[in-house]
Amino acid sequence: MNRRLLRWSPLAPATVLLLLFLAGPIGYCGYLAFTDTQLTGQESASFVGLANFRRAFADPAFRNAVVLTLVFTVVSSLLGQNTLGLALAGLMRRASRPVRALTGAVVITAWVLPEIVAGFLLYTFFERRGTLNALLEWLHLPTQDWLFTLPILAVSFANVWRGTAFSMLIYSAALAEIPREVTESAAVDGAGGLRRLWHITLPMIRRSIGTNLMLNTLQTLSVFGLIWAITRGGPGNRSQTLPVFMYDQAFLKSLIGYGTAVALLLLVVGALFSAVYLRLLREDT
Repeated sequence: MNRRLLRWSPLAPATVLLLLFLAGPIGYCGYLAFTDTQLTGQESASFVGLANFRRAFADPAFRNAVVLTLVFTVVSSLLGQNTLGLALAGLMRRASRPVRALTGAVVITAWVLPEIVAGFLLYTFFERRGTLNALLEWLHLPTQDWLFTLPILAVSFANVWRGTAFSMLIYSAALAEIPREVTESAAVDGAGGLRRLWHITLPMIRRSIGTNLMLNTLQTLSVFGLIWAITRGGPGNRSQTLPVFMYDQAFLKSLIGYGTAVALLLLVVGALFSAVYLRLLREDT
């Protein structure tokens, strides 16, 4: 028994910190989600059971936020960051050293910028009098108010611009592990670039793809500052994803109980995505 305790003792500090700063807040949010706690105008909170969750599923604004969250996640994470990161990693592997250095610096700079700074930069890019419309006018192409007509696609592009560096770094490391002899032999045998990608490259880096998808999805589900800086969830609620909806309910409308119930549902969505990815990774082993 003493030997077993000695073996696990190095993990004790990390376990205590996780319980204190992770499990503790989640547990407190779990308690608040079953109450009618408000920020102002309330003497004491009452236990309301599942009322907040029933309210969420009956709320059209919540259902709209769920749909927009899925669109935002699929467009900006599953399709955008994942695909563009893989393409950049493949192109940089074949590029010259100056091109690799310049491309890496540009992409990683977008990644290391604070989220709120990146949000304001992209706001000036998509705004009616911003950079994008100035470029379109210079090319004699039609312009529009992108933040009004296509707000969810605008914030999705912003998230792609900011987060692609992470996927690029993961895929660069994965591609570096593929022996050149394998791809060179396939090329000698007559396999084209697409066939080599589909039958050799992707199968050999599938675990990296799964890991990248899981991490990108979880990060994208929690994006708040970027969307808030660009559109504040508007116009109306046309770019109001679940984190923005949760903030609106909890802090702008003072409905802490309802807002934390939405936060728990968002946590469940993230857990479901993680379970699917972990299952797929386990089947690959």
